[in-house]
Amino acid sequence: MILACAALALPGCESVDAGGFGEVFGTIASSPGRETGGLTGTEIDAGLREALTLGTRTVTQRLGAADGFFGDRRVRIPLPGRLKDVQDNLARAGLSGPLDDLQLRMNRAVEAAMPDASRLVVATIRSITLEDAIGILRGGGTAATDFLKARTEASLRDALTPYIDGSLAQSGAFQSLDMVAARYGLASVSADLRNDMTGHAVNYGLDGLFLYVAEEERKIRENPAARTTDLLRKVFGAA
Repeated sequence: MILACAALALPGCESVDAGGFGEVFGTIASSPGRETGGLTGTEIDAGLREALTLGTRTVTQRLGAADGFFGDRRVRIPLPGRLKDVQDNLARAGLSGPLDDLQLRMNRAVEAAMPDASRLVVATIRSITLEDAIGILRGGGTAATDFLKARTEASLRDALTPYIDGSLAQSGAFQSLDMVAARYGLASVSADLRNDMTGHAVNYGLDGLFLYVAEEERKIRENPAARTTDLLRKVFGAA
């Protein structure tokens, strides 16, 4: 994620820690149907949406911090194609510095785009219907993540591409890429390398995002609740 609580306008979100999503969603997932403990289906639906929103904020905030991607070996984004091959070959001789710097700048660009990713995912969460919610609650261990991915991945890729392209330019990644391309005989394909880097960064960024949302969801269904807003306390207390 990076994403200020004010941007989401969620009550009490400042108190949510990294485990909040998994903890609160587990209680929702145990709800047997549309009416639970005197709650209406609409209240359960609202509680689900709030839990998913808080979870998305948690993940994007972590990934959007400095080294959110680059410092995490599970989601660190490698250089694409030919650039990675050159980097690997030069690393054997201890000469990969310029390409290592390029990789760092690319990861920084994706980290900087996480607030935009969060806003797009949250907009989708807010459109969840009661029928969607019931299906998610009755689904498998990553049903919510699968739902979000199916609904948002294509639009996220389209929407994030210009943001990440701009971030790559602002971070100096493209300038560094041009210098690297000229240095290692790739100047003739520099424009193609720019396009490859943008698409590559977007795809890996989304993979990292959904990886951690899925991981939170898997924890969800086992962990006890940590209710951080009035709605969550009402819905999950009854459950």
